[in-house]
Amino acid sequence: MLELPIAVIGAGPVGLAAAANLVARGLPVKVYEAGAAAGASVSDWGHVRLFSPWAYNVDPAGRALLEKAGWQAPDEAAYPTGSDLVSAYLAPLSQTPELAPVIEYGARIKAIGRRGVDKVVSRDRELRPFQLTVVDSDGRVRRELARAVIDASGTWTSPNPLGAGGVAAEGEEALADRIAYSIPDVLGRDRATYAGRTTVVVGAGHSAANLLLDLAELATTGPAARAIWLTRSNNLSRVYGGGANDQLAARGDLGQRLRQLVEAGSIELVTSFAATAVREVNGQLALDGETPDGLRTVSAVDRIVVCTGQRPDLSLTRELRIELDPWLESARALGPMIDPNLHSCGSVPPHGHRELAHPEPGFYTVGIKSYGRAPTFLMLTGYEQVRSVVAAIAGDVAAADAVQLVLPETGVCTTAPESAGGCCGGPAPSSIDACCADDASAKAQGKTGCGCGSSSKIGETAQAQ
Repeated sequence: MLELPIAVIGAGPVGLAAAANLVARGLPVKVYEAGAAAGASVSDWGHVRLFSPWAYNVDPAGRALLEKAGWQAPDEAAYPTGSDLVSAYLAPLSQTPELAPVIEYGARIKAIGRRGVDKVVSRDRELRPFQLTVVDSDGRVRRELARAVIDASGTWTSPNPLGAGGVAAEGEEALADRIAYSIPDVLGRDRATYAGRTTVVVGAGHSAANLLLDLAELATTGPAARAIWLTRSNNLSRVYGGGANDQLAARGDLGQRLRQLVEAGSIELVTSFAATAVREVNGQLALDGETPDGLRTVSAVDRIVVCTGQRPDLSLTRELRIELDPWLESARALGPMIDPNLHSCGSVPPHGHRELAHPEPGFYTVGIKSYGRAPTFLMLTGYEQVRSVVAAIAGDVAAADAVQLVLPETGVCTTAPESAGGCCGGPAPSSIDACCADDASAKAQGKTGCGCGSSSKIGETAQAQ
């Protein structure tokens, strides 16, 4: 067992960070990447600019390997695009002498189990190596063994459907060629598909915000393009954000710019719309949905872009003893910390190997996959996760338990208000000690506050697959 490598699934930011930490501790590692290059999923949204600067996006162990190879770090205050992240960081890291020989591209993990036993067998289970079923780029299948497994495969390739019930809406699969589930490059390679057309964007996260801003810009540079924004909730506090109170200025600016366009009428907003069906009518699409006022149809649509997040692929771990949060499908211990039903704001406490482990000894889920369906992940979180996990695998329990995680404040402080106007009326004036506008108003009247609670630390939507 000790002679076998630790398998890392995924060569994205968190997977490469795991590999760099394993190399730093002198542990054997094998990285399996389904794409043709490191950061393949990031490249899919390469045109999108991150709302976190370089200072938040480089893993310390990865930096050490790069600097050893003569790497010059980008300006820490600059904001990279996804393509920048790949070309200036992920690609060079994957090509370092230490990592290049241990990464296999075009290698998809189809299943993980224990050699010789299924998940029912308990006796001496921990003494048996993991067995990975690997499908290479030519479709050949083979089995490989590992001492431990770090699953950093992400969720990018498993998008949530258009249907609000968690399954495909009626007609969604039949009309899939006119529905996108990523972030189209409407100002670049996908311009011809969206210019002069009506696009419905479904979702209330930062992916939707980025796309809506691009569509609004597209409408000013060529044939008139129309953007309709559909959200399942009427609470837009998370996407509108905390404005100037957000410690990631670009994240706060993103929400404020979107809000201004909606208020100016440049983007048509329909809230509390739960999509149930999509139909073709006279060559265009019609989208049916349930609303508080009954069934509503949004018609004369050319394209639909679904930005409702992703979900983890659970099929590859079916023969492992995995313990998940029953509704988020996150690592079970993380569920109460990140549940969006309770924490549209709040804190993500420091967490490491103990929260990311499963009843299957030696198996860890890390990165955005560890968060399941929760949309509150930052790369910085993943880097600290894998540092702790690798220390635990190495037997350094003290280092593994010494988890440090301080995330930049969002400026959004309340828990799930039913208001489209932001968090309790929006951010408080900077000169007043209050968590939001309503809190400030209440305190000005001599009251104790509006009950929102104090501002706190949270990581928002991932741009970190």
